[in-house]
Formats: sequence, structure tokens, C-alpha cells
Amino acid sequence: MNNVGEFFKAAGASRNKRVTCADGFSMSVQAHQAAYCSPRMDNAEKYTSVEIGFPSEREPMIMEYCDEPGAPLETVYGYVPVQTVTNVIAKHGGIVEGNVPRGVAPIPALTFS
Repeated sequence: MNNVGEFFKAAGASRNKRVTCADGFSMSVQAHQAAYCSPRMDNAEKYTSVEIGFPSEREPMIMEYCDEPGAPLETVYGYVPVQTVTNVIAKHGGIVEGNVPRGVAPIPALTFS
């Protein structure tokens, strides 16, 4: 296997596309059997906590979940409550692109025509 997408496909887990918010902040938000989430299973009806990975900037709202506080942009954040993730998305202006697991509110960015 030569890329991460192939690994997850082979492992049977779907991977959400990285979330990018209106102000440019981005992060990976995942929930599946191999992620630090609850319930720790694929395709749950609703997750109560999810895994965040590799945010584009230090985000104080999630630091208590950081695996490597000395390198907050290069690590994962386990078992982050979905309400906290929803709050982070709202703080950064909503989602421009990407996907979140069930349980996280997929707040879209406001667009003005």
C-alpha cells in the first residue's frame, strides 16, 4: 500500500475528508473502529466522542485532549466530545469542505451571494 487512503480502504474503515472551516482552520475528524472515539466502532448511529487529528493551528478548546501537547499540530486528540468539536467548527465560521462523523453538527459556513 502506498497511501493512507488505501490503508483505510483495506482496513474496512471509511475516512472522513479533512474539515476546512471558513477562516482557514482545518482538522481531521474521524470516528471508526480504529479511532479514539466512542462508541469505538464503524458506522455507529451516533458518536459521543471523536478523534481529531493534525489541526492547522493550536486550538485552545481541544488542548486537554491532545496526545502530544508539545507538538499540537502534529498529533491526535482522542475522545473529544462531539459538542466540543461542534463548538470548534462554529468558532471558526462553519465548514467550507470536509465531513464529520454522525453526532457532530455539520455546521455549514455562511455564504453570501
